[in-house]
Formats: sequence, C-alpha cells, structure tokens
Amino acid sequence: MSQHNVQSIMGEAMRAEEVSNLQASVVEGSVLETYHPAVAAPFLRVVRDPPSLPSFEVLGVRVNAVQMSEAVERIRFWLDAPDRNTHFVAVTAMHSVAEARHNEAYRRILNSADLSVPDGMPLIWLARFNGFALKNRVCGSELMETFCRVTGSTYRHFFYGGGPGVAEKLAQSLHEKCGIAVAGTYTPPFRALTAAEEQEIASRVEQSSPDVLWVGLSSPKQERWIDEHRPHLKIPVMLGVGAAFDMNSGITRRAPGWMRESGMEWLHRLCSEPRRLWKRYLFTIPAAMGFVGLELLGASISSSTRSKGGSVPANRERE
Repeated sequence: MSQHNVQSIMGEAMRAEEVSNLQASVVEGSVLETYHPAVAAPFLRVVRDPPSLPSFEVLGVRVNAVQMSEAVERIRFWLDAPDRNTHFVAVTAMHSVAEARHNEAYRRILNSADLSVPDGMPLIWLARFNGFALKNRVCGSELMETFCRVTGSTYRHFFYGGGPGVAEKLAQSLHEKCGIAVAGTYTPPFRALTAAEEQEIASRVEQSSPDVLWVGLSSPKQERWIDEHRPHLKIPVMLGVGAAFDMNSGITRRAPGWMRESGMEWLHRLCSEPRRLWKRYLFTIPAAMGFVGLELLGASISSSTRSKGGSVPANRERE
C-alpha cells in the first residue's frame, strides 16, 4: 500500500473520530468552538435528545421523580430546541391523582404530559418509598417564580386564567421582580365558552407568539383545556399551575415554610378557603390516600412472597 493511501486512510479515520466527538459534544444546539467550522457545519442545528426522566406511579398516574432544577432545565431545553414542538407540563398533586382514580379520560391526560412534577409532600414521600431520594416538592407557584427568575427576559410569557384582574396583576408582578417579557394575559369568564369564543381566544393567544403559556384554571379543568388546545396552538411549553396565579400575584398568602416542608400546607389552604376546599382535603384526598395505602400493602405482600420464593402451585390455581 502506497504512502499516499495510508495517509488518506488515516486522514479519513481521524476525520470520522472528530465528527463522532463533535456529535457527542452538541449541547442544546451549540457546538464547541474548538472544532473546525467546515467539520462542524453539518451539525450546527443538531440537538441531542435529553435523557429520559425517572418516574414512579401512584394509582395509575405517572409522576416524574424530579426536583426544581431538573424541571427548569428540561423546560429550557424544549424552549431552546430548534424544532419548538409543543410540550405539556403537569403539576401533579394528590388531588390530581384522586380525580384521575375515577376518571379514566383525565388519567390519560395526566399521563400524556411530557413532564409531570410532584406537587405535595405525599408524592415526595411516595417517591422516597419507590427509591427516589427527593428532598422537596415542585409546586406550581415555586416553579413559575423560579423559572421566571432564572430566565428573566429570555422568553415571552402568556398568562391564561385566574379571577378578574389576577392574570394582569401576576404578569406585572413577575415583570417587575424578574424582568420577564409579557406576551399577553387573558381571564376567561366563569362559564362554558362557545365554540366561537374558544376559537377567538386560541387565535389571540397564538398571535401573541408566547414561548410559555401558564394556565391557571385549577385541576382538572386546566389540564383538560391544555389537552384540547395543545394540538392547535404552536406554543413550545404549556403548564397548568392552578393556584400559582393567586399566590404569585399576592391575592393569597402561602403557608409558612415549616408548614410547607412538613406536609401541612393543606391545612393552611383549607383554613384560607374552607368553602371551596373542604371536600377536597377532608374527603377526596384522604380517600385516595387510603387506596394508595392498599396499593402499597399489596406491593409489599407481593414482594415478600417473591423474596421467600413462594408461589401458588399450578393445580391449586385451577382449583
């Protein structure tokens, strides 16, 4: 083999290795500047798929085992991706799980979310039971505030929901505190919208060109709204955050830190809005927790049986 051929083969091998290294070095659409532009050009718009997030199930509802930093990082990844596909973030609490237990359509919506963050200490405790060392919950109000504080004016935000004047107050507050760019706000009426109204609102939202759409209609209404409009609205990220509108606008006060960390925020909210929340906290969620207990007991018994090598003989099964 001639020296020229050897050099050619070595050159091609080195180039292949360089290209391979380049592909592995693409992070959120940027390429390491140390590579030669001619080599890097074909990959400038390549974005690696992010690793799948761990998750666990509670009464058939999938919840991602993530903390605040991971949730914010994943949302920013979607926003910075060149394809700009629509993504749905569900802020999942025990109330959501309780509603989904007897509503298959709602359970399907929750499980279709691209990211389902654990809101509420019961879900954090269940995550730990499943082997995930989660420390804090990821509630809607803190996710909104943290994301806006970290990203500032990088993205355009639209706020849909809340009571009269709440969305506007929320947008102004976050603009003053975090410097966010506000694409628009809208407070829907407290009644069913006509098809024409739905179309008009959807057009209004999309024409404002937001990067992030915050929906505050309370669960399960907000998740249903997102599921219905998700196929038609070209918005990269849509989040259902419920009470975050009232909390982050200053309409309602959050529970003290010690109550949030100990899983007692529900008591603060119940005392603040007893007429609206008494059924949720005194009946709906306790009933769901009872079914969770039965589910965990069944899993524990099954695990114990397997660890002991116990099994039911085939002839006994047929009896």
